Amino acid sequence: MTGLGCVTGRFQPVHEQHLELFGIVLQRCDHLVVAVTNPDSGARHEETTSTHRHTASANPFTYYERARLLGAAVAGAGWVPRVTIVPFDLTRPRLWPEYVPLRARHFVRAYSDWERQKAGWFADAGYPVTVLDGDPAAKVSATGIRRLLAAGDAWHDAVPAATVPLLDELLAETPMERRA
Repeated sequence: MTGLGCVTGRFQPVHEQHLELFGIVLQRCDHLVVAVTNPDSGARHEETTSTHRHTASANPFTYYERARLLGAAVAGAGWVPRVTIVPFDLTRPRLWPEYVPLRARHFVRAYSDWERQKAGWFADAGYPVTVLDGDPAAKVSATGIRRLLAAGDAWHDAVPAATVPLLDELLAETPMERRA
């Protein structure tokens, strides 16, 4: 087993495919760092390999809300003592080691050029990287889940069960149409 693994993502919101990846990493590593990208609006920037990641509509949940949702999902899976959730600003690579130690192996499931580009950034920064090929046809779309959340339709089955009560609470406080 490798000591420390890391998975990065926006988690807008966390879904079952994220948990599947966390489980893969925890089979190989003693501890997992879940590094939440776009932790604030200033950390968003346009990338040619992913033209939507910087938009407000693609980032409806705050870092605080996502950390709570991830915490609920991790607790529901029984992984609490083995997982740490941190912010991770992709626009500031010189600060990455302050959030995720350089000894952490980054696990990147690559569905597109975006993920391969991100894996390259981590390798260039000195992190060990494992790229797991993902089948684009099987990729769960957080965009699709956000559409379900906005429509109020059948979204409960699209997210980890442990996050449903918290998502209900968050959406009651601020509906999706007011989050963009």
